[in-house]
Amino acid sequence: MTYSRSFVASGLMTLLMFGCGNVASSGEYKHQVVRESNVAQLLTEAQTTKQVDSLFRQANNLQNARSYNEAIAVYDEVLNIRSNFAEAWINRGNALAVLQKNEEAITSYDNAAKINPQLSTTWFNRGNVLSTLQRYQDAIASYDKAIAIEPDKEEAWINRGIALTKLHRYQEAIAAYDKAIAINPNKHLIYYNKACTYALQNNLEQAIENLQKAIQLQPARYKALAKSDSDFTALRRDKRFQDLLN
Repeated sequence: MTYSRSFVASGLMTLLMFGCGNVASSGEYKHQVVRESNVAQLLTEAQTTKQVDSLFRQANNLQNARSYNEAIAVYDEVLNIRSNFAEAWINRGNALAVLQKNEEAITSYDNAAKINPQLSTTWFNRGNVLSTLQRYQDAIASYDKAIAIEPDKEEAWINRGIALTKLHRYQEAIAAYDKAIAINPNKHLIYYNKACTYALQNNLEQAIENLQKAIQLQPARYKALAKSDSDFTALRRDKRFQDLLN
């Protein structure tokens, strides 16, 4: 089986816009002092925001260049300045996940979720890390939260189906794949994983049918995968399976 990955969080920050206008008379002096103080505060906030924005971009560029340890160090700088920056926690978690520092990644995602529980990317990537740790029940709970926020997130439906398959909850897995197909009927990965799930149930007809769909969409990739995928053990001697891979 093959997971669907999505390790990007958006969140470039926007500089604060402000302005001041009226000149105060002597009778308005106290109000003017407060006003100037507010402007100074806004200037400081704008400078901080600009710094955070620059560091966040730098960290994202490092992550895109696969310099994950360096990216994490810069995300830490961002979070030292602005600890409630959910997207920085998400991307930090993504870098940690690539480095297989899975428990630390989950902690990063948890911090993001506390700040903004309505970001589906947090829950989706958290589910992927939990699946890597074979904590499939917890992974499903995370995928469910991602789907509740973004019902058309096909990748969450796919990975939910894989986690359910790992728990031998095959009918629920097939239903999850069918949800993904309804969203994107041309997603080859869905048919491949659906074929795997049917093969594990010894439902050879449906396994062959779905594998054929995956191969039609991406022949080289799925022929190569199916040749070594242990999920297809029950199909190895089936001539239809052998013909598909030739």
